[in-house]
Amino acid sequence: MLRSATVAIAIICFATQAAFAATPNILFLFTDDQAPWALGASGHPHAVTPHMDRIAKEGAYLVNSFTTTPVCSPSRASLMTSRYGSELGITDWINPRVEPKMGLDPSTVTWPEVLQQHGYKTGLVGKWHLGLTPEFHPHKTGFDYFMGFLGGGNAPKNPTLEKDGKEQKFEGLTPDILTDHAVEFLTVNQEERFALAVHYRAPHTRWLPVAEEDWELFESLDPTIPNPDYAKLDVPRVKKMTREYLASVHSVDRNVGRILDLLDELKLADNTVVIYSSDHGYSMGHNGIWHKGNGHWVLTEPPAAKANIPKGQRPNMYDHSIRVPTMVRWPGVVQPGSVVTKPVSNLDWYPTLVDIAGATLPGSETIRGQSITPLLRGNDAEWTDDFYAEYSTHHQSHTHMRMYRTPKWKLIRDFLNPERDELYDLANDPAESTNLIASNDAKVQKIIADLHAKIVARMKEISDPVLKTL
Repeated sequence: MLRSATVAIAIICFATQAAFAATPNILFLFTDDQAPWALGASGHPHAVTPHMDRIAKEGAYLVNSFTTTPVCSPSRASLMTSRYGSELGITDWINPRVEPKMGLDPSTVTWPEVLQQHGYKTGLVGKWHLGLTPEFHPHKTGFDYFMGFLGGGNAPKNPTLEKDGKEQKFEGLTPDILTDHAVEFLTVNQEERFALAVHYRAPHTRWLPVAEEDWELFESLDPTIPNPDYAKLDVPRVKKMTREYLASVHSVDRNVGRILDLLDELKLADNTVVIYSSDHGYSMGHNGIWHKGNGHWVLTEPPAAKANIPKGQRPNMYDHSIRVPTMVRWPGVVQPGSVVTKPVSNLDWYPTLVDIAGATLPGSETIRGQSITPLLRGNDAEWTDDFYAEYSTHHQSHTHMRMYRTPKWKLIRDFLNPERDELYDLANDPAESTNLIASNDAKVQKIIADLHAKIVARMKEISDPVLKTL
């Protein structure tokens, strides 16, 4: 009898351990404004990112990863809900001066809520930017723990951050401070099944100061820039910003290394899925601009202002704005060094994280994305090669940009400013340097008509409010 009871207990313990192993911890590392080219893994000649590259080497590198909107708040809203910003009423970055009461509707069931209900200890360290007032607080959207800042901006040094429900001044460099508290969360909850999101502020401007060890790598660098012969490009300014930007990226990489080392030290690495991504991409002289989807000309003589577009502004949906760096390490599941070429987006993280956790998607919610776990496992999956994105700017400029992208072509319609429409032949012009929208070629006109129809169909599918203005 005693032996039977012992065997039964052993079986139960083994089953419990197996169930725990089947539902791994999740660590979601997320940067702010990181270009897909700002990685050593991408082949950039100056980026120094050994720890980000390590995630790619030990897991999968998703080379065609995109964001639905190339600016902070709507991108983050899509990450949390798997819905487009136009469906959520968040179409541009939330400006606290003019939109103090805007935020992500707390009645929306987010992926942290699903994981929380599934037994995960959930945490967010870093940037939120989805509402400043109490009803929009991360605690109301599924995070057990929050340490960071609710708005969109902060200082690179000596930031004011919320900790234990109180805002307070912290001394030091912001990436290091955020990592300190991520390390604290992981250490305290190492016996729990956890899902921790670490949302760095870097490499968002201002880029400096950074630690001396980050700056010394780039201080004297004469960087290669993408198109130094672009007409009227302010080359000295682009080079200066490139140095500072890459130093800021390195400050994140150094801290990613601290977290990866901690997972090894705590013996959590084998049962923790590590995801690395960013909210949108970034240009640094590409196409004559710097910044993201609400881009700025970086020219010695920028074009004159136009209706709805102030001088100096260049709202855009270039690939450098919508593409994001993405890697996933999942020991025992993802083949090290694998490359995923199918297009994925931030809409896909919700179903993917729920899938990884072994939880069930809430039937009450509209989920636009699909789980990328089959792609990560190297399995065949029904997957489209097309991608749709949107951006209605209403701060520096006023636009209603809608975009449809295939591996060969990209059409951008600005429904508020149709003279800004663009078509690019991505197969022959990946830099998107020649706008073919005015071409008289019958083949090109048919491509425009086909892609336009797909844009309108997607707008109807998601009940895009812009349709009512047409």
